[in-house]
Amino acid sequence: MSCHGLNINCSQVVPLGNLNMKRTMYRARINPSQAAQQSSVPIQMDDNNSGSCVAVTSSHSTNPLLSQANTVGVIGGVSVFSTLIFLEKLVWWSSRYGKDFIPFIVCSDPVLSRELSLHKRGKKGLTQMRKIPIVENLKHKRTILEQSGARCIVMPCHLSHEWYSEIFEGCSAASLHVGECVARELKEAKLKPIQAGCDVRIGVLTTDATMMAGFYQEKLQNQGFEVVLPDKATMEHIVGPAMEAWRRKDMEGARNLLRIAIHLLLTRAVNTVILASDEMQGLLPLHDPLLKKCVDPMDALARSTITWAEGQHDPTL
Repeated sequence: MSCHGLNINCSQVVPLGNLNMKRTMYRARINPSQAAQQSSVPIQMDDNNSGSCVAVTSSHSTNPLLSQANTVGVIGGVSVFSTLIFLEKLVWWSSRYGKDFIPFIVCSDPVLSRELSLHKRGKKGLTQMRKIPIVENLKHKRTILEQSGARCIVMPCHLSHEWYSEIFEGCSAASLHVGECVARELKEAKLKPIQAGCDVRIGVLTTDATMMAGFYQEKLQNQGFEVVLPDKATMEHIVGPAMEAWRRKDMEGARNLLRIAIHLLLTRAVNTVILASDEMQGLLPLHDPLLKKCVDPMDALARSTITWAEGQHDPTL
């Protein structure tokens, strides 16, 4: 379940009050007005940024925007659409059975999104140059969310987790790592090895086999899984062209190549394939049988976030 469509013109923290979000049967972009309706609670902006904001409050204010004990802070990443998909999951999954959805604050910065995207697609000589300001920006967003009342902070962005330990160093709020969340869920599933005499194998499919697959590999291995990554030929001749097709908006071509990449991992006796890329989400239609063999890590992050929030007790409620 997912939807796309959030357009924020300035770096800002948005406490989303009464969301009027519609379920979508297919992962596709929708009109922003169909995705979320912002409340009139003041918006907190970074300095030196301008845009169409309702109100401005100092980032040094001692009064948090939200005071519930289970308030979640969300730092947007490469894709603002992926951030909105994550918010939709938080709302729908936490409000089942007539419950109120969990309170959350969102910090989405188009400048940061652009820098992350450049870092992701940039040459190796440029990535280190961009790293320091990106990490400082993410740490600043984390601080804003803390000051705004967030008691737990999450990042629905694969790339941002590359610097997870640096971003959350000294953080007073709780935080959840997407790799730990998905590894824990797979461990709790009590999977059986497909091939006798082997550990359970988990495939990890991402657009960069070294940058983002690394932390998933570490978290999965800590849970006793054997991690299987695409080989060099698959990355060069299938995954790479699939992403090029995606950027050209050749969805059918990207979809077919993604199917091939998943099949190649499945032939190596993996139980499931983690799709660790924003671009890969929504490419396969919901009825595609291959989806039953795939995992979206952000689903695990959303479920873990809701579990954390439901475990907090606010005496004022």
